[in-house]
Amino acid sequence: MRLRAGQRLRRNNDFRAVREQGRRVDCGAFLLTWRRRPADEAPGASRVGVVASRAAVGNAVSRNRAKRRLREIFRQNQTLVPPGLDLVLTARAALLQLDLIEASRRFVQACGKLPLPASHV
Repeated sequence: MRLRAGQRLRRNNDFRAVREQGRRVDCGAFLLTWRRRPADEAPGASRVGVVASRAAVGNAVSRNRAKRRLREIFRQNQTLVPPGLDLVLTARAALLQLDLIEASRRFVQACGKLPLPASHV
């Protein structure tokens, strides 16, 4: 099952905002950067963007494999991410050395560090 368009970060400005204004959680094999969406923007489900650079991950085959893996981890565990957050998952070469279960476990641990939804604060 694919992620819907409303669940993905698509514009460069969205990626830039998360990177510049967001907070980081280092998961070893990948970096999770998050930002709460401002109230004037459309509320709703959390959104994710996935990045894998040539310098950090390697050739096109490796980058695409890393991005597929991160998207699948998010898809399986998206209920753990509070609504209204934008995430950027940045792959590192170590991601391809981990099995999917271990990478997923690290994502779940990182989700435990995310803030509660604004209505619960």
